[in-house]
Amino acid sequence: MRVGFVGLGSQGAAMAQRIERAGFELLLWARRAETLRPFRDSGARPFASLEELAARSDVVGVCVGNDDDVESVVLAERGGLLAGMRPGSVVMVHSTIHPETCRLLGAQAQARRVQLLDAPVSGGSDRALQGELTVMVGGEHSVYERCLPVFESYGSTVKYLGGLGTGQMCKILNNVLFSATLELAHQTVLRARALELDEQAMREVLMASSAQSTALSVVSLLDAPGSERALGNLVKDHALFSALARSREIEPGQLERVAGKATKRIAEALEQESRSGPGS
Repeated sequence: MRVGFVGLGSQGAAMAQRIERAGFELLLWARRAETLRPFRDSGARPFASLEELAARSDVVGVCVGNDDDVESVVLAERGGLLAGMRPGSVVMVHSTIHPETCRLLGAQAQARRVQLLDAPVSGGSDRALQGELTVMVGGEHSVYERCLPVFESYGSTVKYLGGLGTGQMCKILNNVLFSATLELAHQTVLRARALELDEQAMREVLMASSAQSTALSVVSLLDAPGSERALGNLVKDHALFSALARSREIEPGQLERVAGKATKRIAEALEQESRSGPGS
């Protein structure tokens, strides 16, 4: 199987490396030539255009930033993959985007007899390199089964959720819950300081107890200057959840309010960083 890949950031590059390591023929396209450097001595084949990559691939993974980025990579009228993909080939959307965007892209793909799966991932670049990502998949089950060997090259937990868009719903809920837990972890650290506890010792105890969580292990990022960029996607994904909830007439509850406190703090830090500019 020839596997194309678009989006060679830290996580995408790690996923692509795992695909090649699993024995698939790897085809690459990148906007920035420097992101191809880690693959220079590998067997991966770079292509000059998305259309050319698409024409040579059986499946193509897309791991770019947001809805507009995915549309620009996929849509034929924007010079994307669908301009070149052959009937029966598959687009796998690993980016976290609105479920409705996936459905609209799926309809465009189907009109060209191309299949599309939404397959957002969780875990980060380190776990991607170890083949330990979580992959949440929506779309036709038969297409999911065809692509499962690729998913398993970088994912240790691969789950089929249902129709197109359900993988995105699950990923968005994951990130909203993570944001809420991050806020609660932050409040716990503030209480520990007020009680004059040894903060590091307290965290080690909680991480070995029933309160352990990924959020508690990374909560220090909220206080670290410049680290808000590492959490910036949580702001985007909270906005996605808010839009999704409004479209389904779901009333906001404690989950949204608590998560919103964390994402508001991150958004404000990002805005402050943007205003200050580099080197200020």
